[in-house]
Amino acid sequence: MATDRLYRPTLLSFPPNPNHSIPTPTSHLKPSKPPNSSPQNTLKASPIFEHHFETPSASYNRSIQSLSGRRDVDGSMRLLAQMESSGVHPDVAAYAALIDALGSAGRTSEAEALFLELKMRGIQPNTRLYNALLKGFLRKGLLGLSDRVFQEMDGCGVVGDRRTYMLLLDYCVNAGRLEDTWRVLGEMKKKRIQLGSCVYSKIIGIYSDNGMWKKAIGLMREMEDAGVRPDREVYNSIINTFGKYGRLVEAVEAYENMRRDGIRPDILTWNSLIRWHCKVGEFDRAIGFFEEMQEEGFYPDPKVFVSVISGLGEQGRWEEIWRVFEGMKRRGLRNCGIVFAALVDIYGQYGMFQDVEECIAAIKAEGVRPSAGVFCALANAYAQQGLCEQTVNVFRLMEAEGIEPNLIMLNLMINAFSVAGRYLEALSVFEHIKESGISPDVVTYSTLMKACIRARKYDQVPVIYHEMESAGCMPDRKARQMLQTASLFLGQRDGHAVT
Repeated sequence: MATDRLYRPTLLSFPPNPNHSIPTPTSHLKPSKPPNSSPQNTLKASPIFEHHFETPSASYNRSIQSLSGRRDVDGSMRLLAQMESSGVHPDVAAYAALIDALGSAGRTSEAEALFLELKMRGIQPNTRLYNALLKGFLRKGLLGLSDRVFQEMDGCGVVGDRRTYMLLLDYCVNAGRLEDTWRVLGEMKKKRIQLGSCVYSKIIGIYSDNGMWKKAIGLMREMEDAGVRPDREVYNSIINTFGKYGRLVEAVEAYENMRRDGIRPDILTWNSLIRWHCKVGEFDRAIGFFEEMQEEGFYPDPKVFVSVISGLGEQGRWEEIWRVFEGMKRRGLRNCGIVFAALVDIYGQYGMFQDVEECIAAIKAEGVRPSAGVFCALANAYAQQGLCEQTVNVFRLMEAEGIEPNLIMLNLMINAFSVAGRYLEALSVFEHIKESGISPDVVTYSTLMKACIRARKYDQVPVIYHEMESAGCMPDRKARQMLQTASLFLGQRDGHAVT
């Protein structure tokens, strides 16, 4: 570990400044004896009395722990500097709190230096101190340093507790390190550390992510054999795992078991059930869960709503879409802009309306002011069909509503002209973007390049590509492919090979 002495801020005066919300140690003051009092009737110190006259070191330790708990690392470090300038040092609990706070703030070098300082004072770190240091290292992904901490613990005879292994397990699961997860789990079983539903939930999740759904199911049986009752997190993990791999019958069974165990589903439960049923085309079952969720007081995630109505749109079930929407309204429609934008997008993709004014009027009739998202969804529906006039009309209506058109809307206009093969209009929108002081993004440049290719203006594509690079906009894969396509056509036209 690092051997550099931890940097200390400028030493302040002792005792601590009250402006730092730190109780001033007052143990050096003695209460005056009341007049005419005798030793026999002198009050005995009570716990409350003793608290007000604690030693300076006790006051410092308490304040350092308090500030560290509030993640006021700089305040804790200032106190530490004051404390050491007065010739006293923190106790182990204060060191542990400060090391933990430094690690949480990503200041692992300072945490390590503090840990070394404590050892140089001849204090043998305990499990709590090692855990505090380990937490900071793992938080930053410093696995090599974390391994050294474990080796040092073994060498010093310090036994890791459940907290130690949970820190390592959390890191391995979140980092997707399957083999390391197995190793840590094996160590926990070997040391007879109680796993608990939280541990099982994490392991089920990593099994699911690695396509090992059968092992995830086996882990559920292991929980039952160990007498560990699954909690909501475990059930959510297993339901999502079943759904992800198309085992919807088992997913519903897990949901029913969850109900029988008296565990109320949360929004994650419903989202999994609805999303995976939509994915395999079981929209009637998905709608059933969708409505059941709302009956229980949960408002659907907009993404889930989009999954439902998108699937219904693919099947042409427009009346069903409207019924779902009306059901949401009856139960108290929220996030109206997102919901209406989704509806407009789905209806527009399938050409279910042609009159933009009629669509906007219908939205207003619902008591909702159309948002920028609604206008962009509407413009996108027209742009994908190359309906330039309608797209421009959406742009004008957006301005009339007092909503300033954004880059997304302007990119959609370029796309509409591109699909229609109207290269010059697309270029004029691009010039308008620059004149308005808006910075084009990679979508702007790529869409304009696509318009040039469709209009067979291949010589313009390299010009736009280089302008994109000069503007500091990083070309994406699509832009590079279009440059290559244009270069190929230019090479063929000029009669030479393109490398």
